[in-house]
Amino acid sequence: MTDVSRGDDPPYPADVSRGDDPPYPTDVSRGDDPPYPPMSAPDGPDRKGRDRIRPAQGGPELAGSAEPAKPARPARPQGPLAGPDGRLRCPWGLSAPDYVAYHDAEWGRPVHGDQAIFERLCLEAFQSGLSWLTILRKRENFRKAFAGFDIPAVAAFTDADVARLLADAGIVRNRAKINAAITNARAAAGLSEGLSDLVWGYADAVPRPAPRTLADLPAQTPESKALAKELRRRGFVFTGPVTVYAAMQACGLVNDHLEACFARVA
Repeated sequence: MTDVSRGDDPPYPADVSRGDDPPYPTDVSRGDDPPYPPMSAPDGPDRKGRDRIRPAQGGPELAGSAEPAKPARPARPQGPLAGPDGRLRCPWGLSAPDYVAYHDAEWGRPVHGDQAIFERLCLEAFQSGLSWLTILRKRENFRKAFAGFDIPAVAAFTDADVARLLADAGIVRNRAKINAAITNARAAAGLSEGLSDLVWGYADAVPRPAPRTLADLPAQTPESKALAKELRRRGFVFTGPVTVYAAMQACGLVNDHLEACFARVA
C-alpha cells in the first residue's frame, strides 16, 4: 500500500460513482485475500513486517462497560513455513493456493524485456491499495484488455479505449490507474535505451544478506528511490519508490526470498 509520507504515489481510492471498483481492504480473519509482500492489509503488519500501532480499544470512560473485549488476532507467520511437499517457503507463498505456483516459479526470478517489465510496472500500479492476489487472479484479463502490454499498442490508446477499460469488469476499473498505464507506455516508447535496460541498471550490484523473516524486508531501498526518481524524470507516473521496489522484487532485481526458502536457491 502506498505511503505518501514516504514519497510513494498516492493510492487514488476507488470512486464507485465514477465506475471504479471498490478497494476491498483485506482482512484474513474474515476470509479475505491475504496480503502480498511487501503489500500489507490495512489491519495487518506493515511492509517491514511490524505490527501497525493502533489506539487502545476503550479507555477510562469505558471501564465499566459490560461488552466483552474482542480477542486478539493471531500473529501472522514471519518465518519460512513447510508446504504440503515438505519444502520451506516464504510464508506468504502458502497463504492462498494461487500464490504457491506464483511464489515457486515466478516471484524473484529474473525478468527481462521491455514488454515484460512494462507489464509488471503496470500491474504493481494497479495493485496499489489492493491485495496482489486480486491482481494475480485478474492478470489474464489485464493482458487481454491492454493488448498484451505491448508498449506501442498501449501508447496509442485513445479516449475510446479508456471508456472500454472503465467498462471492463474483468480488470480494476480505476480511471487514474488506467490513464497512468497509457502515460507510462508513451514514456517507455520514448526511451532510447529501452525500459528493461533502464530498470536493470538499478539492480543490486552486490547481493544483500538473505532475509531470515519478513521483518527483514525493506519497504524501499536507495536503489528503488533512485529508480523511481529517474522514472518520474522520464515521464512515468504511479512509480513511487515502494511500488518500484515491489516490481524490483518480483522481477528478480533483488532476491527477497527468505534464507531458508527453497526458491532462493532453486
